[in-house]
Amino acid sequence: MSRTVAVIGGGYGGSAVAKALDSEADVVLIDPRDAFVNAAGSLRALAQPDWASNMFFSFDTLLTRGKVIRDRAVSVDPAGVTLASGERVEADYVVLATGSDYAYPAKPNAGSTTTSQALDDLRRTHKELADAQRVLIVGAGPVGLELGGEIKEVWSTKQVTIVDQAERLLPGFLPEMREDLHRQLAELGIEVRLGAGLRELPPVAPGQAGTFTVATTGGDEITADIWFRAFGVQVNSDYLADGKLTPRTARGTVAVTENLNVEGYRHVYALGDITDLAEAKMAGYAMQHAEIVAQNIIAQLGGERATATYAPAPDPMILLPLGPRGGVGQLPMPDGTAAVTADTVSQYKGADLFTGRFAEQFGTA
Repeated sequence: MSRTVAVIGGGYGGSAVAKALDSEADVVLIDPRDAFVNAAGSLRALAQPDWASNMFFSFDTLLTRGKVIRDRAVSVDPAGVTLASGERVEADYVVLATGSDYAYPAKPNAGSTTTSQALDDLRRTHKELADAQRVLIVGAGPVGLELGGEIKEVWSTKQVTIVDQAERLLPGFLPEMREDLHRQLAELGIEVRLGAGLRELPPVAPGQAGTFTVATTGGDEITADIWFRAFGVQVNSDYLADGKLTPRTARGTVAVTENLNVEGYRHVYALGDITDLAEAKMAGYAMQHAEIVAQNIIAQLGGERATATYAPAPDPMILLPLGPRGGVGQLPMPDGTAAVTADTVSQYKGADLFTGRFAEQFGTA
């Protein structure tokens, strides 16, 4: 009996489910990159390029029995995957785990599919940033705030300004967490201008040094020497555009059942950012999805029903470092959701940005 599982995408969820199924099935992991990218470390890698190699883990050490194909899916149907090279991967189970793209440097440039290329990009941008005294970050979500913290950790005297058209930081999170966030940003000397979108984006390309002045919608002007884009998520699902498997929503996501099956199929699963679930697109959720998908496929391989289910948590969770020692967070507790201290954020994420966790997963610890 064939037991082939094609996993499309080697990010947080895809690599986790491939690892979990490696001893149970014939796993084929499909990803155009030569390594897993721990994107949680990308902003520190920009500010500290000597640390940057810690965020890449070669796929060569992930699987013992399965194989990795460095290619890109261009079409998926119920029987398997067609790749950009023209190769066909027939599969008994398919897992869609292609995640999403985000503006560099939060994630590597799309064209930099090798570790060496991505490291070169980070070193080049670091040099541009090092020579700039005034930094503008457009977008005050978790990425923009974390970038500001990493910059201040290395260059405490740089002027860092974060702008966002939203009226509040991290709406939907606990007031006490948001108050602590404002306090820590003020202590770092990071200026946050809310309700102040830009009339036009800067004339200089993001991540490139060059002094400019931009006007906000509130009528103020900001002069800076470099800027970074920290907004805009794009789900990676173009390979579903031909409709051979399932329709997509307007956001590019796909509908899934409580078992994380793509609707209409018992052998096709989706996890992470591509799922049309009412929760933020975060690595932690993708890894939770991976556990459910792996349990269900293992059950099916054993001739049993897939019974593991997933439901989004009623309250959002977050660990948002502001450098290795600072940051804010909100996590589920026995008595309900609660804000956590900067020490807790550092312990669970900020100190090493999950490097140790992935070193164990990829066998490099």
